[in-house]
Amino acid sequence: MFNSSRTIPASLFGYGVSAGRAFVIEVRLSEHLPDDTWLALLLCEDAAAAVGNSSVSNGTDDNDDNKLPHGDPLMGMRIDFGHGLVATVYDSDKNISKLRRIKFSKSGTQLIELLYRFGQPIRYEYVSRPWDLDYYQTVYAREPGSAEMPSAGRAFTWKLLLGLRRHGLGMAYISLHAGLSSYMDYALDSQHPASEEEYFVKYVTAERINKTHAQGGRVIAVGTTVVRTLESVSTDDGNVHAGHGYTRLHITANHKLKAVDGLLTGLHEPEASHLDLLSAFLPSEEIHKAYDQAIRRKYLWHEFGDLNLIL
Repeated sequence: MFNSSRTIPASLFGYGVSAGRAFVIEVRLSEHLPDDTWLALLLCEDAAAAVGNSSVSNGTDDNDDNKLPHGDPLMGMRIDFGHGLVATVYDSDKNISKLRRIKFSKSGTQLIELLYRFGQPIRYEYVSRPWDLDYYQTVYAREPGSAEMPSAGRAFTWKLLLGLRRHGLGMAYISLHAGLSSYMDYALDSQHPASEEEYFVKYVTAERINKTHAQGGRVIAVGTTVVRTLESVSTDDGNVHAGHGYTRLHITANHKLKAVDGLLTGLHEPEASHLDLLSAFLPSEEIHKAYDQAIRRKYLWHEFGDLNLIL
């Protein structure tokens, strides 16, 4: 089971003014909401200090917005990206305070076109240099919307997919538009807040999953985004239904898996929420043993790293 969401260039740079001071602002889009606003992380730096400073562009600064005046200087701010595109900043997300709700001056295909012309993929400090957007895609990605790549599927090539099919493995797709994996705030990240993410499950996909289980087969999720989606649209008896919605499901050891029997996933820091979800498949001590072995064998981490299969 694969996530066919396509990564968008979700990082934009613009200028805003607060209390008479100009700021360079990196806007990291997280999620498109039903009212046509977006949840976004705003990383701000004084415009004068930003000259010759590349720290905003590579995502290494924590809490850059503490350089802003006190109070709520972002509320009502207009961020100018040039090219006729402006965004207005509104209130904070009620679940994740670091995320702000913003409204662009353009929408629909006009906005998407500008994102693809002037936006960049979100990049963290462990990626040494900027890479083109194509590096952040899976070969089967179709529906644009993910702020960050659903990375477990990146290792699959068309040749590999064809080989799996020839061996009798069935394949199906859901779409969940992945949000941000980090809010550039260690204290907040360590709390593992679940962001609101949009998903789509087609009727044919739900029927294929239910038929697979009825015939005694197993459903293997390629990535944690697939697990969150299927567990969000499953009844207590494991029946999966089609649907479109938003999920904040945070899966931990206390969650009884209903629709997913196995997981193919990458390696992430032990403090990441990723490991909370893995504990629904295996006891935490087994997970840490596997991670110790991965470290000894120098496996690669993060979205461009190695994968492991949990059954």
